[in-house]
Amino acid sequence: MDVLTVGETMVMVTPEAGGRLVSDSRFLLRPGGAESNVAALLARLGHKAAWASALGVDPLGDLVLDDLQRHGVDTSLVRRDERRPTAVYFKDPTPDGTRVYYYRAGSAASAITTADIAHWTAHPARLVHVSGITAALSEEAREATRALIRGPGLVSFDVNHRPRLWHGDAPEVLRELAQDSDIVFVGRDEAEALWGTSDAESVRELLDRPRYLVVKDAAIEAVSFTPSGVHRAPSTKVDVVDAVGAGDAFAAGWLSGFLDDRDELTRLRLGHYAAARVLESPSDFAELPPAADIIGKLG
Repeated sequence: MDVLTVGETMVMVTPEAGGRLVSDSRFLLRPGGAESNVAALLARLGHKAAWASALGVDPLGDLVLDDLQRHGVDTSLVRRDERRPTAVYFKDPTPDGTRVYYYRAGSAASAITTADIAHWTAHPARLVHVSGITAALSEEAREATRALIRGPGLVSFDVNHRPRLWHGDAPEVLRELAQDSDIVFVGRDEAEALWGTSDAESVRELLDRPRYLVVKDAAIEAVSFTPSGVHRAPSTKVDVVDAVGAGDAFAAGWLSGFLDDRDELTRLRLGHYAAARVLESPSDFAELPPAADIIGKLG
């Protein structure tokens, strides 16, 4: 396995074609979760990707598994929980941005434990990917995230701060998890809200231990700090339908380049390409061609 991703996936309910959430809306039902998004996109890009988590024994859990399997994701490690449900969230695209409403309290994935982590990581993968969302689901899930990041092997961590899931300790916990990871993704504005940093360089001063740090500055650029130096790549200009999921897509594109041992500029450009395709989509996902085909288009 190239990549194992771990984290909660919910069923996303979103109006078709990016419309508003109103009484006569027509809806799409799709899996929505940071880590499963990364797994599905990496599978589309040509990598062997697995996703591990817990789902309820319900039709929504079946929907998640069916959709991810259709995209080529290995879901054999997923645990089904008869006592807890699969979570749901609704997206409401507005001219000022997409509002998201979560119904996830007491979900199956909120009960992920360190025992789950031990079982999942017994199956070797070149890289493990997780996000800060998992650490916010419950105390059990937070300890499980720590165990995953501090375990053996290469770990990729997307900060993915969700303020509504936290209770005041997000800056300390997310910095701790990032510092213990090998690869870290964080938005420039996200880092500013968490830690008061002002630019990519000040984020690097704060997160000085990760071997690779990628700071995404929305529509402007992405900056990476790597053993070979500092690299910058401008963002791709697109007409945005829905911004949710673009960060996951960027991570998938960059990780694809990393797994294929591409140079750093190519990794950043792959990240921008994948993010742009998701920005143009009403869901968190986009049908991507294999990475080699994308690189051919990029020139």
